[in-house]
Amino acid sequence: MNTAVTPLPTERHITQRARWPQSGQHILAHHDTESVIVYQAYRPAIGEYAIRYGRLDGPDFSLSRMSWIKPNFLWMMYRSGWGTKEGQEVTLGLRLRRAFFDRVVREAVPSTFDARYPSRESWQEAVGRSEVRLQWDPDHSPSGHKLERRAIQLGLRGHTLAAFAHEELLEVIDMRSFVEAQRPLAQNDNPDLQLPVEHPLVVGA
Repeated sequence: MNTAVTPLPTERHITQRARWPQSGQHILAHHDTESVIVYQAYRPAIGEYAIRYGRLDGPDFSLSRMSWIKPNFLWMMYRSGWGTKEGQEVTLGLRLRRAFFDRVVREAVPSTFDARYPSRESWQEAVGRSEVRLQWDPDHSPSGHKLERRAIQLGLRGHTLAAFAHEELLEVIDMRSFVEAQRPLAQNDNPDLQLPVEHPLVVGA
């Protein structure tokens, strides 16, 4: 397992925005047939351990609580205030095995009841069995405005979280310097703002 300090391939936000879906539920991610990048923002004790050892399950990382992963970089930046919120100062790009990520999405149970389940009781039973939660939240622009497009969050616990933190984690990418450099440029139409290259991901494709 390798660590890396070089950020991912990037492209101007306004260029990517022109080709991204404008509405609906979409998994925007940096991905290929073998891997997918997800993002987390941690306090330094967790983030720096991951950067050093290429794994997350250090002494400060809790395997007993649910942890939420986000494949969409802009959603992560909205959530962490571009790395300025307390406890979210260290932004990591985490390269996961694509087969693992696809399985996590297939096994996910929505955090709120929906029409896929015949009753609230059956949904609650599914929640109790599953180690993965799914939420579709409004995506956000670089400056934090809500968009019509929905972005996915996946909550992991139990054995799935342990696998994410170690054996399914292929690479830890330190994004701190990249986030710091792009933070002053984070306006919606700024032609200089660069983001990791992302395309819609279809599970199983």
